[in-house]
Amino acid sequence: MPPFSRRTTVMGRYRRILAAVDGSESGRNAFRQACRMAVAQGSWLTAITTVPPYEDLFQIPAVREKVSRALRQEGEKVLTAVREIARDEGVSVKTLIEEDAPFHAIVDAAEEGSYDLIVMGRHGAKPIERALVGSVTARVIGSTRRDILVFPLGTAIGWGSILVATDGSRYGRAATEKAIRIAKAEGGLLSAISVVDVTEEFQSQAPEAVEKLVEKAKGFVGEVTRRAEAEGVKIMPFVREGESYRAITDLSRTCRSEVIVMGSHGRTGVRRLLMGSVTEKVIGYAPCPVLVVRG
Repeated sequence: MPPFSRRTTVMGRYRRILAAVDGSESGRNAFRQACRMAVAQGSWLTAITTVPPYEDLFQIPAVREKVSRALRQEGEKVLTAVREIARDEGVSVKTLIEEDAPFHAIVDAAEEGSYDLIVMGRHGAKPIERALVGSVTARVIGSTRRDILVFPLGTAIGWGSILVATDGSRYGRAATEKAIRIAKAEGGLLSAISVVDVTEEFQSQAPEAVEKLVEKAKGFVGEVTRRAEAEGVKIMPFVREGESYRAITDLSRTCRSEVIVMGSHGRTGVRRLLMGSVTEKVIGYAPCPVLVVRG
């Protein structure tokens, strides 16, 4: 079991937590961390799992009932394991099982229950989903208006060292505000990064343009620095050049960040987070949990 930072006792930012579980090891670890957050913060905790809706081409009642019952039994097994983890962690949990596409069920439950935070594992149960980010996780990030905390397998949450990524957008500003509030509550060190995402070819052909982009990025982290210092938060600003997701995840390793905080440029509604986005790639390669702030 990964270590857990008890520094979460101070933050108390999320009062209602929805943990999505799918029977995978990654999902179980994420749920265990959600339990510990719930205990530390006095939050309400709900676990949700889903079973696929059974579509019977010939509409034979006996077959439909038998298959649906078998699918539901698999879902109940997942929730039984969840309840055992909750008992082990000393937390009360409400459980839900929904017959629907997973990301639809999770997003709908989060909205209907007015949850503040959705907790998920980075990878789904299917091998094909382990390549980068589970498709369910990616779709939830792109569809919900709630904050999402994604745990890579074997990681635990901590707030002592926080890395926030900003690009000057409203999504980045929302992430910055959340990161500053957390760092202030926890007394943690905040690192802020803005990345100039340009190719080597562009750097060689248009150095003046790159310099302007660097100055712009310095302005972004400068604003974060001013806001953090005004709140009495210790901060270290960084500007990097290169691929955004690599710069962010590399810095998180250098700073030994316990969590990365960033915004999402995904759209709400039925349109999911586009594959290949910076947010998704950061989640896919991050060595620590990633908190996606929806603003």
